[in-house]
Amino acid sequence: MTTPPVASELNLCLCHSCGLACDMTMEPHECERCGAPLHRRKSNSLTRTWAYMVTALVFYIPANLLPVMNTKMVGNGADSTIMSGVLEFWQHGAWDIALIIFIASIAVPGIKFVALTLLLVTVHRDSLWARRERSKLYRFVEVIGYWSMLDVIVVALVASLVKFQALADIEPRPGILFFGLVVVFTMLSAMSFDPRMIWDKEPSDKPHNEEAMDEVASH
Repeated sequence: MTTPPVASELNLCLCHSCGLACDMTMEPHECERCGAPLHRRKSNSLTRTWAYMVTALVFYIPANLLPVMNTKMVGNGADSTIMSGVLEFWQHGAWDIALIIFIASIAVPGIKFVALTLLLVTVHRDSLWARRERSKLYRFVEVIGYWSMLDVIVVALVASLVKFQALADIEPRPGILFFGLVVVFTMLSAMSFDPRMIWDKEPSDKPHNEEAMDEVASH
């Protein structure tokens, strides 16, 4: 069975802005529909993806160690980190809010770090392993990335609700800023990665044993 041709063999390139399949033989290399510049692959994709992800990892440390909010009840204030906030919500019976914060603040960034590292390492090594599954993994990372801001939204909503009570008040702390930066840089990292690189390395047409037999026969 013959494999179907790839876009590069047909001199086609997908526009990143509008999704139109454009002819790369035409000059200049711009989308004929929206005028955006065309690139067969995102420029410096691996370098930018690594840079954004490492930056997100650096910000992830203070995001979890520094308090994200300060709660004052009858004049007494207490700072809360992400994990302590999850435990407090859980102990007070608000398990749904605790679960949302845990998934958005702890689970989602961790999954994104592991998934992006796997994608980057396998592309660096020109791996042919599970390429279809890795493409699906990248799309999954894109989908869950936008839900990481749930933690910031929950803190804002809780602060606005508590301010209606005369004896209570909530103020944001530096940890929430670092967590917002983590979300932004992980999203930039996912956007910088070019999933087409997963398919750049083509498998050999012949099995390894057949290649070895052909080489012996030629001698």
